Amino acid sequence: MGVTAFVARRAIDYGDPQSVASRIRRRRIEPLVRLIAASHRRHGRARILDLGGTEEYWGLLPEGFLTAHRAEVTVLNVPGAVTPAARGPFRVVEGDACHLPQYTDGAFDVVHSNSVIEHVGDWARMEAFAGEVRRLAPSYFVQTPNFWFPVEPHWMTPLFHWLPRPVRVGMFLRFQLGHARRCDTVAEAVRLVEHARLLDRRMFQSLFPDAEHITERMIGLPKSLIAVREDGAR
Repeated sequence: MGVTAFVARRAIDYGDPQSVASRIRRRRIEPLVRLIAASHRRHGRARILDLGGTEEYWGLLPEGFLTAHRAEVTVLNVPGAVTPAARGPFRVVEGDACHLPQYTDGAFDVVHSNSVIEHVGDWARMEAFAGEVRRLAPSYFVQTPNFWFPVEPHWMTPLFHWLPRPVRVGMFLRFQLGHARRCDTVAEAVRLVEHARLLDRRMFQSLFPDAEHITERMIGLPKSLIAVREDGAR
């Protein structure tokens, strides 16, 4: 096992409530908790659309929180994604988060997305994703890793995302990085390089101009970017 794989296993174990990633996420979702509570106060319910998420993620909320706030969570992922069967407050659906004509404007109370927008594709796809987030609910919470944090969060490799594209492709061909095994072909390596396109603060603000923008920091460095819009706040 490589060093980055070891770090990824220890630090990014979301099944372990004491892992670094789980602790960060619990702090991160405090604004989301407030959005859900505000929706319940205003409407007596919280219809939530989670773009690209998992049911496991919602275990970070206090026990019984979703039930107490009459929350219904629609978890949407790309076709073919492995998702658990719907149960309790969760409904699992398939779709393209950049194009959701099956839902009318304001179909939900809160849209949530955690570390997804950097995976949807090029800038045009990011704009489409952001447009759907803003269209589908009066409140939203969107998070993405910050390009200027020195450790690439998907492959747990310092400075990796700042290297030229051919260098990154070559590294995937030679090493196991994070949870990704060493690639056997150039095509496979290129697909991994293109898997994540990190944003900086100006780009993120351009996509969500009507939101409050929060910078999440680790050891004083800007780790993640968060956009929060609350119903009635603007």
